[in-house]
Amino acid sequence: MHAFIFWGFLVLFPTIFMAVAAIVRGEDALPSGSLFGWLASQGWYAFLVDLFCVLVLAGVATAFWIRKVQRPRRFEGSHLGEADLILVLIAGIVASLLLWHATLIALGQSPWPAAASPVSDALSSLFSDDTTTEVFERVFVWTHVLLILGFLAYLPHSKHLHIATAAINVWFGRTRARGRLEPLEFEAEDEAELRFGSGTVADLTWKQMLDAMSCTECGRCQDACPAYATGKALSPKLLIMGIRDQLFADGPALLADGDVSALVPSAVTDEVVWDCVTCGACVRECPVSIEHVDHIVDLRRHLVMVESRIPADAETMLRDVERSSNPWGKPQTERIGWTEGLGIRVLEPGDPAPEVLYWVGCAGAFDERARAGAVSTAKLLQAAGIDVAILGPRESCTGDPARRAGNEYVFQALAQANVETLNAAGVTRIVASCPHCFNTLANEYPDFGGRYEVVHHSELLAQLVAEGRLAPVSGNAAITYHDSCYLARHNDVLAAPREIVGRIGRPIEMARSGKQTFCCGAGGAHMWMEERGSQINEERVREAAATGAETLAVACPFCTVMLDDGVRQTGSEMRVADVSTLLAEALAQP
Repeated sequence: MHAFIFWGFLVLFPTIFMAVAAIVRGEDALPSGSLFGWLASQGWYAFLVDLFCVLVLAGVATAFWIRKVQRPRRFEGSHLGEADLILVLIAGIVASLLLWHATLIALGQSPWPAAASPVSDALSSLFSDDTTTEVFERVFVWTHVLLILGFLAYLPHSKHLHIATAAINVWFGRTRARGRLEPLEFEAEDEAELRFGSGTVADLTWKQMLDAMSCTECGRCQDACPAYATGKALSPKLLIMGIRDQLFADGPALLADGDVSALVPSAVTDEVVWDCVTCGACVRECPVSIEHVDHIVDLRRHLVMVESRIPADAETMLRDVERSSNPWGKPQTERIGWTEGLGIRVLEPGDPAPEVLYWVGCAGAFDERARAGAVSTAKLLQAAGIDVAILGPRESCTGDPARRAGNEYVFQALAQANVETLNAAGVTRIVASCPHCFNTLANEYPDFGGRYEVVHHSELLAQLVAEGRLAPVSGNAAITYHDSCYLARHNDVLAAPREIVGRIGRPIEMARSGKQTFCCGAGGAHMWMEERGSQINEERVREAAATGAETLAVACPFCTVMLDDGVRQTGSEMRVADVSTLLAEALAQP
């Protein structure tokens, strides 16, 4: 549908100049020596004009069918009236072009062979070669040009501004790691350059403004959003539309250095801002490269760091991170409690750097259910003869929960401290079990001087299996694997966990898997926030149970906890286990 309309307008573009010239100069409008005069005389071009007029009309008819008969849910909240008007204008433009060409043929004035344009030729039978047809010819060519001019005048004030901005937005879309957030510059010498997120439209970056103007209101982001799917207030589409509407409303005042309204709650509500799990499904689905997550995190940054407006449970988490260097609020000395009996080396200041530093993460260190994956990973690395060590009490939270919750200042303090520790220890290669830690270490720490080779534990374990350094025993148990958003969608790690599952059992894919995975509900600091209404983790567990698999394999400690909770809440009998635990069990079999 979109291809017909898009390519139709490109092919028909020269006819605009032909029609304007016909109004201004009449029969002598197109001298044979000019480009447009030459095009107008070509039978092949006349055929293309007829063909693409029909295709555009077919596209418009399809669009009306989808919007008025099918009425998909993704269009809820879109400016449907504007879309209908645009479709009518498009239909009017191509219909008037066909009728104009038909009258030219009837009058014997067409510069191209009539047979070359079968549709216009057929329509010419509706007209004779009398004065009435001459009047119709003027009416149709004027109608055609006025519709085009009206379309162009209306375009900047409608949602179809994306026709002009979408390609530019795609060109300037993110080319670096999708899981990375842009850091705020707190030490800028010029106060005018200081940003603390997005409080008003004046705080939006140029890319965020371009994002807002590029929204097509297609609703694909809304369809993919786990928060929206479970009845939350958040719709990524409506969020971007709200920011765009606020940008248009406050634009004149902004240009005149006048007062502008707060984005929250004028454009979006607090509830919408805090519903996001930063899974990135919306960003992946967007056909025009809008970066919804960056908008939401910037809104949170302003609410947290400027207005101190934050949900109570998230505030507790941030306080624990600041006070104890971990979201669980546990003493740092307890970080090595899970290592009892393993004999894993704890890297002390002055010790030689290990071949691989195992970044355990707060969940692996403090959460009972997540610890099983950390223990299994350590055992497997040791069994493969890897020189591995951990930082122990010197490992602090990477700052991911604080950053996604909007407290950029706390994140940067943690990042700088961890980078200093890692650099002083001479660490060059890191393996991380938590995709959130993995994403932060690999994609965000380079902004603070921390450049390391970072691999996810599933990648390293799959490599060790492929090299024969780990030899699991194959089984026939049905296993379905859940892709972590921060692993699959943000960092393209899809094959390694599946290679492990395929070596130890019979894999079964869920309906939504790979980069189209459905979030467990823990991202964006929601691991520590109370969820309202239907639970995202329960929705995912029901999808996993529908495969008939006995085991739900994961490669993320957050997913382990959230999906295990979901299993209990839904009454399912599935076992939730990290791929490292399943691999360790398969390795231990005789």
